[in-house]
Amino acid sequence: MAASKALSSRSASQASRGRVLPDDACPNCGTRLLEKRGRLRLPVNGEEISVPSARFLRCPKCGEIVLGFQDSKRLHEDASAIYRKRHGLLSADEIRVVRERFGLTQANLARLLRLGANTVSRWESGRNVQTAAMDILLRLIRDLPGSIDYLRSHAA
Repeated sequence: MAASKALSSRSASQASRGRVLPDDACPNCGTRLLEKRGRLRLPVNGEEISVPSARFLRCPKCGEIVLGFQDSKRLHEDASAIYRKRHGLLSADEIRVVRERFGLTQANLARLLRLGANTVSRWESGRNVQTAAMDILLRLIRDLPGSIDYLRSHAA
């Protein structure tokens, strides 16, 4: 036990002096991280969303939570999907289907809706969630014949 304490203390002091730590070391104390699954919370559009079975690394010593790139991406996508379902918004796949139904690229749809060039891409990939107002507009495009033509004639 004394040896592991010394190793942890040495790792912690190395971390605080800016030394490079192994990939599986806690950035806070230098202890080896353990892979876990559990509930994590993430804000989506200003609301805390709880993702029930997120994958992450946790430090057994200080409790620090670390997410790898893929785990972080998955957590964000899952939180966005939970938020959309909770608020009755179109899913990322449903938005893509609406866009493809009218033969539009993501950039074309963004221009029609007067959005930034990458906004639709972010919606469809689950990185961002559309507002309730944009969701209604997407549903109008999907459900009302002629609405896409109206937007085309009035888009900037």
